[in-house]
Amino acid sequence: MMSVATTRRSRLTPEREAELYEAVLQLLREVGYDALTMDAVAAATRSSKATLYRQWGSKAELVARALKHGKPGPEPAAVDTGSLRGDLMELIVRGFDDSRIEQDAALMRGVGRAAHDNPDLLRALREVLIEPGLADLRVLLDRAVERGEIRADNPALDFVPHMLIGALISGELIEEKPVTQAFLVGYFDAVVLPALRA
Repeated sequence: MMSVATTRRSRLTPEREAELYEAVLQLLREVGYDALTMDAVAAATRSSKATLYRQWGSKAELVARALKHGKPGPEPAAVDTGSLRGDLMELIVRGFDDSRIEQDAALMRGVGRAAHDNPDLLRALREVLIEPGLADLRVLLDRAVERGEIRADNPALDFVPHMLIGALISGELIEEKPVTQAFLVGYFDAVVLPALRA
């Protein structure tokens, strides 16, 4: 199903679009998804509500696009260092700055909770973030299979996304500590890579 925003031609400059997305992310951090209104976005960005709806169709679509815009680092499919560990470490180094990890994780936890009660948000997140992210990750993993680093029939392949999400939320839940690059490197070396190489 094609999303509303992809069927429209944007009249916004990339700079203006980025400014709008940053404002949406800031409002999300301040008030959360449920309390975020298109009126508040319009006021914060000096836009009209009609323009926002014309460009994105709904609050859910705007939020999903803003989250995609704010996603740090390269797309997984674009990373190719020649080894699975190298690819994963590149994603960690380029995609997870210690000063932003906790802030971004808290934002995603809040949006994730809201998606449980909001089918439109869940659909938008799946279309804009989750499905493309899974496809990119699959490209990275398929390259590792082709190189012989992972057996094609390894059952852990299906659980890599779950392991990645677990790494991002487990630190605060279990140890009340923020996730850091060092934690992620250790997690990949101790959990993800051994499971994939088993």
